[in-house]
Amino acid sequence: CVSKIVSTKRTPWQVLNVRHSSGSSQLCCHPINANFNRSNVLMLKIGLSGGIGSGKTTVANRFEHLGLPIIDADAVAREVVAWGEPGFDQVVAEFGPQVVNPQGDVDRAVLRNLVFQDADRLKLLEHILHPLIHQQILDRIERLVAPCCIVVIPLLAESRREYPLDRVLIVDAPEPLQIERSSTRDRQSADQIAKIIQVQATRSQRLALADDIIDNSGSVSELYAQVDSLYQKYMLMSINSDA
Repeated sequence: CVSKIVSTKRTPWQVLNVRHSSGSSQLCCHPINANFNRSNVLMLKIGLSGGIGSGKTTVANRFEHLGLPIIDADAVAREVVAWGEPGFDQVVAEFGPQVVNPQGDVDRAVLRNLVFQDADRLKLLEHILHPLIHQQILDRIERLVAPCCIVVIPLLAESRREYPLDRVLIVDAPEPLQIERSSTRDRQSADQIAKIIQVQATRSQRLALADDIIDNSGSVSELYAQVDSLYQKYMLMSINSDA
């Protein structure tokens, strides 16, 4: 088994990747003390979402820095279309070899440009990928043992699939900032980013889902302060739920 030590504000936790004789593995995160009983842990599951360029990754990275495990739907989406996976074959069959780069991987940028220009193609891609991503996320939540975890689901408002979440955290930013940040990060034009925003859920639709909201219209230090405050809140909620 592989382990590392991370720390919350009050308690050190050991994260273990336990491999069973059957070949399966289980992620475990537990406090280092003799009285720990893994069966008593009730994990608080926080769904993290927001529009393109809102700052979801920065928020998730901050939570991870504070010691919380992260399940990222974007990372899962890359894995389900990796070479040899059923998702790869289905995507290539539907969208053609043009979406495969010279290295033999699905070119996500090419695929994104194709589907965001055609609503029917977007629905087709979602029909292929969403069930695969959804099941992978459910499996990872089931395998994870921790006081609290962050499940990053960018298209939570758009998805009609249900996730076992206790709370929803929305990262919010004005549309001009979304466009500016995404254009710089993804090296795409403002018009291209605006088209992506148009096919995503509206800002009001996302905020309607929120139990908690992070305002990412300011500096990184202001963003971190909000994340740190929510971290304390979530850890207290987790402790109280175990009481």
